[in-house]
Amino acid sequence: MTKSMDSTGAAKLARKRAASLSPERRQEIAREAAKERWNREIGDVSNDIPKAEFPGELEIGELTIPCAVLDNGMRVLSERGVTQALGGKRGGSHWKRQKALPDGTRLPVFLSATNLAPFIRPSLRMALSNPVRYKGKSAGFGYEATLIPEICEVLLEARRKKALAPSQEHLAERAEVLMGGLARVGIIALVDAATGYEKVRDRAELRRILEAYISKELLPWSRRFPSEFYEEMFRLRGWSYSPPQPKRPRLIGKLTNQLVYDKLPRGVLGELKRLNPVGRTGRRQHKFHQFLTGDVGNPHLANQILAVTTLMKAAPAWGAFKKMFARAFPDGQIEMDLEVDGEDY
Repeated sequence: MTKSMDSTGAAKLARKRAASLSPERRQEIAREAAKERWNREIGDVSNDIPKAEFPGELEIGELTIPCAVLDNGMRVLSERGVTQALGGKRGGSHWKRQKALPDGTRLPVFLSATNLAPFIRPSLRMALSNPVRYKGKSAGFGYEATLIPEICEVLLEARRKKALAPSQEHLAERAEVLMGGLARVGIIALVDAATGYEKVRDRAELRRILEAYISKELLPWSRRFPSEFYEEMFRLRGWSYSPPQPKRPRLIGKLTNQLVYDKLPRGVLGELKRLNPVGRTGRRQHKFHQFLTGDVGNPHLANQILAVTTLMKAAPAWGAFKKMFARAFPDGQIEMDLEVDGEDY
């Protein structure tokens, strides 16, 4: 009785104290309480914990799973969202309340049943027992996106081996739905598209490519295209080749771009044209290869020149070469009637 009265009195005192506070002070107390709850749930919230820089929702059929791209580039799906997508009733930090397995690991509720243990690979067990902690609008735990197909495979394999209990059949059914919308190689692209990270990723990837291929300093001129490259091209085109300085039709530059430079990573040729524009004379001041790096760009260029030269040597005529080139480089087409705007090679 005394304990009940004490509790009631404390509650009244708390309400009286709250009523005497200003709105600003009450908001401050609420913020401090929210921060304390955050600390209890996620533990240490130091800068070492990644942030959800690009949050979004991944829609697969009728299922929706919160997802994010973290500031370290990792793509994650919400643990709570995955649990709910698989038909579970609880998620979030529920994994922490699971009974520890003999090896000391703790698995999420949807894979914690002992009859599923034989189907869980050690690497998956380790990953699931250590979910990713990250900061979003609230404290969060998640799984790296590439684990989801493996999770589904555990449930589907257990069903194929007739190891599921009747109460677990719904897990396999949901896993089948997820697998219908996911492919191991496609999950990264799906998450990137759902979060809007796709455009940022493409820009970042292009920047990395250009840093690897484009030299910060103009390299001195040196012969990069062997004479046999042009000898074979002239032969196939039916042009007269007279060394040591054969007169080259202006179309040569366009063909060189299409056969060689355009086969470097996407964006490299465009950057070369930007750095080395066509001048008033209708020609470019430098050769494109002078802008390529010595450790990545020019070695790739040399390999492409060798590959094209080999194809030209094996071709009896230009038409046959075009077909061979198309098979070797399916995304490449060689145009014949071109407007020449300068010597690009």
